[in-house]
Amino acid sequence: MAYEDCTYHGIQDGPETGKSDDEEWQPARILVEKPEFGPTERQQGVTVLRELAEPETGGFGWGYNGGGTSAAAGVILADALDLGDPDKCGIGYNADLEDEVLIQLREDFCDDVLSQLCDQWRLRRGVILRWSLAWYLQRGISELPAALRELPPLQSQT
Repeated sequence: MAYEDCTYHGIQDGPETGKSDDEEWQPARILVEKPEFGPTERQQGVTVLRELAEPETGGFGWGYNGGGTSAAAGVILADALDLGDPDKCGIGYNADLEDEVLIQLREDFCDDVLSQLCDQWRLRRGVILRWSLAWYLQRGISELPAALRELPPLQSQT
């Protein structure tokens, strides 16, 4: 499968959204968007390709390290690495058959990346894949997911 870039866009209500206490808070969502370059990426009107489904047992979260953050990390990494269903491949937060390497990847992604994010954020797929590749290489793991073996070289956008 040829490499396709996208942008993961996390949206959750919080103090920065200016909602009052009596307004209904919406569950956190993760959209997968067509990549745009420059300031247009942060503006309205980007093309949403799909929305990542949250697990049945709980919602997404970020900006802390907990169950919601692990759930978000599992679906983002499964999507970015082309692993399919997060629970079936063993990276999901509620997976019956956990894959030890993928679970550690998920938890380190929570610590290093998702726990540092604010209420709304965007991450490019290439950033996630390069972070994941570095994670595998630092641990001396040579058996890589196909998406990491097929990662194209960095190119600056002009």
